[in-house]
Amino acid sequence: MKVFDCTTFFDENLMLEVRFNILNKYVDKFIIAEAKFSHSGEKKKLNFNINRFKEFKKKIIYLTIDNEPSDLIYQKEGNKLFEEEKNMRMNSIKRISFQRNKLLDSLSEANDEDYIFYSDNDEIPNFDNFNFNSQDGKIFIFKQKLFYYRFNLFCDRLDWYGTKGCKKRDLLSFSWLREIKAKKYSIFRLDTIFSKTKYSNVKIIDDGGWHFSQLKSPKDIEIKLMNQEHHDEYKLAKRNLPNVEDLIKRKTIVYDHKAKSSDYKFLKEFKLKTLPIDYMPLYLRENLNKYNSWFDFEE
Repeated sequence: MKVFDCTTFFDENLMLEVRFNILNKYVDKFIIAEAKFSHSGEKKKLNFNINRFKEFKKKIIYLTIDNEPSDLIYQKEGNKLFEEEKNMRMNSIKRISFQRNKLLDSLSEANDEDYIFYSDNDEIPNFDNFNFNSQDGKIFIFKQKLFYYRFNLFCDRLDWYGTKGCKKRDLLSFSWLREIKAKKYSIFRLDTIFSKTKYSNVKIIDDGGWHFSQLKSPKDIEIKLMNQEHHDEYKLAKRNLPNVEDLIKRKTIVYDHKAKSSDYKFLKEFKLKTLPIDYMPLYLRENLNKYNSWFDFEE
């Protein structure tokens, strides 16, 4: 039995370094997929450099996505194609799914009984609480703590269900795995029979890891927000939002995770809390000096 950790990459070298070091003792192969287009459709250079991670080089499988998905929604005006505002979010979702699903191309070494896990780059599972030799579920979902800007600036508004996994034999696609509801449904629920998102054989892994969101410089956070799934909403809201540097200084986010998918999310401010170092992965606790500038130390 082998363990494959799969993720996508934009330019998150800090997070990838931390990810490799935390998961290395559990993972047999790290699979990284990077696209030549951002989720907003902007062309981008390839940023992943395997030589930055020489210690893990033998475990890394890196693939690039050269083209965009074929089913993007564009309008035609004369000889030019353009993207209407109403289609921006859907096209972003299509690009994200396309990039994730390309990870399947790098699973030729995996057998049916091997574990396949997917997380976004900044969602790191806690495998200390996962028994690889004895699991009673078909789908595994890790309940994680959500942090912003610094490793220990905690958002207490919700649990984050980032990392999800299953055996290779059960994997339909990575977009399917990502969309599975973080809930174990009753076997008597008829709507689970044909659903591709609701399952009764789900196991939630408590204390399942950390989602370290936006651990970047203010400038790089801005670039990410302009190119992520909700780039359309952020671009519209940007003129009315505090600048990123001010938000970090005030330990505040302007994003309502609990808003409906159709609702405006860049509206309310929420304060973050500083958590003790004890809540951090062992690797970060043991390397506090190295990552000192990425922690919040209240005086």
